[in-house]
Amino acid sequence: MARTIPLSDIRNIGIIAHVDAGKTTTTERILYYTGRKHTIIDIHDTKDLKTSTTTDYLEQEQKRGITIQSAAVSAFWRDKKINLIDTPGHVDFTIEVNRSLRVLDGAVVVFDGVAGVEPQSETNWRLADNYGVPRFCYVNKMDRSGANFLRCVDMIKKRLGARPLPVQLPIGSEDNFKGMVDLVEMKALIWDSDDKDSQWQTLDVTDDLADKLHITVPSDRAILADIAKYRTELIDTCLEQDDEAMDAYLTDNVVPSPDVLRACLRKGTITSAFTPVLCGSSYKNKGVQQVLDAVVDYLPAPTDVAAIKTVNADGEVIGERKCSDDEPFSALAFKVINDAYGALTFVRVYSGVLTKGASVQNSTRGKREKIGRMVEMFAKEPNPIEEARAGDIIALVSLSDTETGDTLCDAANPVVLERMRFPDPVISVSVKAKTKQEQEKFGVALGKMVRADPSLHLETDRETGQTILRGMGELHLEVTLDRMRTEFGVEGTMGEPQVAYRETITKKVSEQYIHKKQTGGAGQFAEVWIDFEPLQRGSGFEFVDETVGGSVPKEYVPSVEKGLKVQKEDGVLAHYPTVDFRATLTDGSYHDVDSNALTFEIAAKAAFREAIRKAGPILLEPVMKVETVTPGDYLGDVIGDINRRRGSILDQLERGTNIAVVATVPLSEMFGYIGHLRGMTSGRASYTMEFSHYDPVPRNVADEVIEAVSKAKTAVAS
Repeated sequence: MARTIPLSDIRNIGIIAHVDAGKTTTTERILYYTGRKHTIIDIHDTKDLKTSTTTDYLEQEQKRGITIQSAAVSAFWRDKKINLIDTPGHVDFTIEVNRSLRVLDGAVVVFDGVAGVEPQSETNWRLADNYGVPRFCYVNKMDRSGANFLRCVDMIKKRLGARPLPVQLPIGSEDNFKGMVDLVEMKALIWDSDDKDSQWQTLDVTDDLADKLHITVPSDRAILADIAKYRTELIDTCLEQDDEAMDAYLTDNVVPSPDVLRACLRKGTITSAFTPVLCGSSYKNKGVQQVLDAVVDYLPAPTDVAAIKTVNADGEVIGERKCSDDEPFSALAFKVINDAYGALTFVRVYSGVLTKGASVQNSTRGKREKIGRMVEMFAKEPNPIEEARAGDIIALVSLSDTETGDTLCDAANPVVLERMRFPDPVISVSVKAKTKQEQEKFGVALGKMVRADPSLHLETDRETGQTILRGMGELHLEVTLDRMRTEFGVEGTMGEPQVAYRETITKKVSEQYIHKKQTGGAGQFAEVWIDFEPLQRGSGFEFVDETVGGSVPKEYVPSVEKGLKVQKEDGVLAHYPTVDFRATLTDGSYHDVDSNALTFEIAAKAAFREAIRKAGPILLEPVMKVETVTPGDYLGDVIGDINRRRGSILDQLERGTNIAVVATVPLSEMFGYIGHLRGMTSGRASYTMEFSHYDPVPRNVADEVIEAVSKAKTAVAS
């Protein structure tokens, strides 16, 4: 079957933003205006669970009014196919943004016109930078009280380090938001109504535009008075991308046509030379069609971005695979979800053609996968397809061995595509089935949830036998258990949240350890000399072999490393993993008969235990970056409370009529914060937090933590 849609007519894009900036509302309008839906559902209409927006279809999303998992939809606009992924804005679900951006070619970054750049806006922007995703900005909610377009543009410049380039200017704001000036066409687009089917009028831009449209607010009139300034800035910046047009403009005063400007805007966006900024109000149905035009005009097709890199077993780049049907098949699995149809594995096809019934190689795991059902997802609705080609985003049903980040490829031309990077969990809880009869079913369901979400980790406490679930935050863990109820029909209970402490060392020590055992017959012998030294925070664990002359045979060196890796998970202070240190094997000795891999592993474990006690071990705790948004009346109380929680104030920022207090606070002090904050501010303040770094725990707090762990272990033993 021949390709029906040229690669140049495909746009794979994501909508990313801080929670509550209007991503899902914008997505609903996009689906309506592209003809994929015949009605619009608003988020506040879904709380009764009787209806849902297209992309927020989970019960947990409807109850909370937030996006929890990314959802893929597709639509057509101006004969271009747009594959769109609506992503969550809550910090606990950053994993969804991470894996979506990994496979997308472009993004629309939505900002709240009042709040501007918020914490998750920054996190998502950094992720887009990491993956080199071209994007443009959409300043939404221009109809809200306190909306300020220019302040938002300034925050994009200062807080994100970007080069924002307005291609539209708002006409009016708040209740009097009427539309926008298109600086490319130099036309004013005016809506007379908020109705979803309302058409805009196109007016010429004249000096008396503000008077003609009854714009009275001084700041709104000032923007319109500066239209010429912003138009000049647009032309000057755009023409940096086109030397010929620049020469004609400077030499002969030839003003570039809208088509030339759009071509320059596209080139500058794709190369990240600048970031176009649009404005509108999705809820009031103003500006969404213009966002669609910008997606088509400015964001790249799969052939406009760099070819996907291929890597070796160590993750080092060794080549690339071009986006073309003529190349051998390759695809990246970026998401696995549990569905009524079984496990659905979402893949982005980077090259070649995949047909139903084909056998492909999972090159990451060295397994073969048979392709059964293939579907194109429209949120939760699967549409069966027979083949997929380069540039497509599809889902494969019931793959047995493929997980998030795995590469699927043609077995005759194997490659491994660049993997994704996922954050480590910072919070853990003990979980168990509500009833003993459901224990096995609960375990199976939990395994499926962890397989679907790489930011969840599952382990069993060696001493208590408890099942420990680790995740990115309290909400993340709550939602996981609640989804097990709705998706697998099994209920669980959750223990108190526990902080993921770590241990490290503060000074260098050298340790010699001889493992010797003689019990008749063959004995056991191994000697190791290991230097332990602290590393910078966040370095993890390094092992170095500096032995010479075969003092430790090469075949036993991996056993020394294995012993250290196993033992470092059980720290000497409070049994937390030991991190940020280097272990250097410098010398040792062996016996021809009594030495083997196991004896060297045992010796390494014992050397670790002895050395770490002498190396100034300390406890580390996760520290969160917290942003609390409060009315000014409560500012003193909020700051005082953060200080009592061992927090450090970093900054105070304007958020419309409110003030945002930015601070770092230990995670252990943040449990139950939302209830206390609401009580202190009469429910008018809110906060967001994300992991920042690990810091040493103060001595008095560390003693309490160590004592609590010791008591818990004693209680289990007795």
